[in-house]
Amino acid sequence: MSGNDSNEDLAATQTPGYKPPEKKTVEELAQLDAQDESLRKWKESLGLKAAGPSDDPRKVIVLSLAMETPDRPDVVVDLSTPAAIAALKGQQMTIKEGAEYRLKVNFKVQHDVVSGLKYLHVVKRKGIRVDKAEEMLGSYGPSTETYEKKFPTEVAPEGMLARGHYDVKSKFVDDDNTTHLEWSWSFDIKKGWD
Repeated sequence: MSGNDSNEDLAATQTPGYKPPEKKTVEELAQLDAQDESLRKWKESLGLKAAGPSDDPRKVIVLSLAMETPDRPDVVVDLSTPAAIAALKGQQMTIKEGAEYRLKVNFKVQHDVVSGLKYLHVVKRKGIRVDKAEEMLGSYGPSTETYEKKFPTEVAPEGMLARGHYDVKSKFVDDDNTTHLEWSWSFDIKKGWD
């Protein structure tokens, strides 16, 4: 498969007729309807402040992706720095066949509002796509607080044909088609958690 096929695999679906709103800065949003006292108070309650260090231009900082499974500690993948992402090469997580699990992501938004943030991933086995997922995270304003989003529960495939190695390409993208993070990782489906 060519690299172009990979890009098409990770393209977010487009809703027919939906046009993302015009991009506005936090300051422009604060000035809209400034004469409306109740709207001004509501905007203040949202905490829309252009938070974030001036030496870090990223708008979305994905801190971690974790796999939650009942009766087991979370398997947490650090995504907070380029060095942490580079360290993922060669590492893989193990998922027990037939196990229930769900992914959760922790992230921060800084400097500006991010509209329509989505998580996408494509799972391949021996180069053939076996799964594609797209999860809408939502729209977020800049904050010093960490946001957490839990995905729906899934069940790992089971059986002799399902066991083996899988490669995953993941990314976070918004309504403006800005890719905030893209990385590759892998997992194995096995009989047990080892």
